Parts: sequence; structure tokens; C-alpha cells
Amino acid sequence: MIAAYSATSQARVNAALETLFTAPGPELARLYEAMRYSVMNGGKRVRPLLAYAACEALGGKPEQANGAACAVELIHAYSLVHDDLPAMDDDDLRRGQPTTHKKFDEACAILAGDGLQSLAFSALLDPRLSASDAEIRLQMVSALALAAGPAGMVGGQAIDLGSVGLKLDQKALEYMHRHKTGALIEVSVKLGALASGRAEKDELKSLQTYAQAIGLAFQVQDDILDVESDTATLGKRQGADIARDKPTYPALLGLDAAKAYALELRDQALHALRPFDAAAEPLRDLARYIVDRRS
Repeated sequence: MIAAYSATSQARVNAALETLFTAPGPELARLYEAMRYSVMNGGKRVRPLLAYAACEALGGKPEQANGAACAVELIHAYSLVHDDLPAMDDDDLRRGQPTTHKKFDEACAILAGDGLQSLAFSALLDPRLSASDAEIRLQMVSALALAAGPAGMVGGQAIDLGSVGLKLDQKALEYMHRHKTGALIEVSVKLGALASGRAEKDELKSLQTYAQAIGLAFQVQDDILDVESDTATLGKRQGADIARDKPTYPALLGLDAAKAYALELRDQALHALRPFDAAAEPLRDLARYIVDRRS
């Protein structure tokens, strides 16, 4: 079921994203080409899927979450462009293709990332993509700014860069990843819920618990795949975290214990969805997918 849901949702968000990459003039053609390349060169679209699924879980139509879905994917893409730069992770491969700074150049990649970040907030406010009333859109912009900034994803990346070569305990490792990876996953669910126009306080709390669990599970599984998978399957350099001496869950807990922890987090996420009916089944399937995926 998740394969069909993913295909439909990916097609929906890709169509919406394509509307955002028309350069306003020939002078900006290369910049917009780099921005489009950074977003449309593949990817699982997990964050947009979560936005759509959360919207539907509350009785909304998936199209209501187009703005949310585009926004979280644009933020995710910008973060990858900047993470891959030589000053950070210095990666040459992303999704099986040259990273943006390799395809274009470093300056263009920096500007493309900057442009994608700004475009994310425009997408949330675009009436073609977000039909929500002004108050809800304001809540969405505020939530995304918090999740993407220094109190969320950017802060997590700063901690990550400062942790190379260090031996973090589990509490410190989870703090880092709840920011670096988890914050954007968590806000993907929240934005989708808000886009439905039907989000109540108790429902948002349950969805937050769900999202926190899968956000951490996503990173645990990423760390496992960095050990077990290969470059062709991952679409990026396998073993990169080990080579950089980054703290990971398999290094801290052992591979078997890390796998058990990913399953425990999945179960926590499923437990949080108990108050929801069958409309939340895509959210349940996504929780299972996150720990079963091989790339």
C-alpha cells in the first residue's frame, strides 16, 4: 500500500514543485537551473508524504497540503546542498548524481540553497498551493521558521559539525538528531495537520509524539544503512560517517541494539496514532517504511 501512496503523493508534490522553478529572466536561468536540479533530481519525498498523510489523517484533502509539502521538501533540499559543500561534509554524490556544487560550482550551490530556503516560505504563502486562511498560514510559517533555524535543523547541523571525533552519550546524540533530522520531520507532520484546517490541540499533541519518534527512527536507520548498505543503493557515499569519525547509533549501541532501538521507536510512533481511525493508515505505513527502507 505504501508504494502506491508514495507514487501518488510524489507525483502530486513534484507537479507543484515544478511550478516554482521558472526564472523571471535570462540572467537568473543558471541559478534556477541549479535550484531545480537540487530538488528534482530524485529523492523519496518522505517529508511531503508525511505532510499529506497528516492532512488526510485529520480529514483534509491532500491538495490542501501542497504548500506544506513543497515547503518542507525545499528546506530539505537546501539543507542537503549546503551540507554537501566542501566546508561541511564535502560530498561528491547525492541521490546517485553529482552534488550541486560539483554539477555547477560552489558559489552557485550556496546561492541555490539560499534561494530554496526563501522559496519554501513563499510556497507556504502561495494561494495556488495553500488554501488555508491567513491565520493558519501564519502558524505554518512560524512553525517552519522555528524548525528550520538555529533552534532546529541548523542548530543540529552545528552540533553535528562540532561533534566530529567526539564520543557522545546517547542523550547527547539524540539531542543532536532531534534537531538536525527530527525537527524537519516533526514540522512536516505539523504543517500537514494545520493545512487540514481541522487540527485540534489533542490531535496535534498525538501527532507530535508520533513525529518525534519517527524523526529519531529515521536517523537511527540512516546510521544503520551507512554501515550495512552500499554506495549504489544509498545514492551517496557509503561509510561516510565512519570515515569522518562522526558519532552514530551503531557505534554507540552496537548494530543489533541500534536495530532494536529503531523498531522500538517505530512502535512508539504507532502507539501515538491509536486515537486515529483508518484515515491515518498512511502515517502508520510511513512509520513502518522508515525503519524498513534500504536507502
